[in-house]
Amino acid sequence: MKIKKGDEVKLVSGKDKNKTGKVIKVFPKEGSMLVEGLNMFKKHSRAREAGKKGETIIIPKPVKGSIARLICPSCRKITRVGYKLEADIKVRICKKCHKTL
Repeated sequence: MKIKKGDEVKLVSGKDKNKTGKVIKVFPKEGSMLVEGLNMFKKHSRAREAGKKGETIIIPKPVKGSIARLICPSCRKITRVGYKLEADIKVRICKKCHKTL
């Protein structure tokens, strides 16, 4: 995957279309990622002890990498990621403004 932890992404489809968030964790084998504040679901938990109440927890679920687009930090546009060799080091570049990410 070309998107890494800490990148800012924008979703282009689904219930959170056109919303942006920061990537918390990436799952390369599944091709998905956790994005902060997006694709949130409610999880209901039962009361395990007597006298305590059950609760509703809101958790983020993974988003497919195909619906997330990277936002370039320098030009602030949705972009694709390219690679370039700089002194034998492979760096990611923005396809629109050609600056390193």
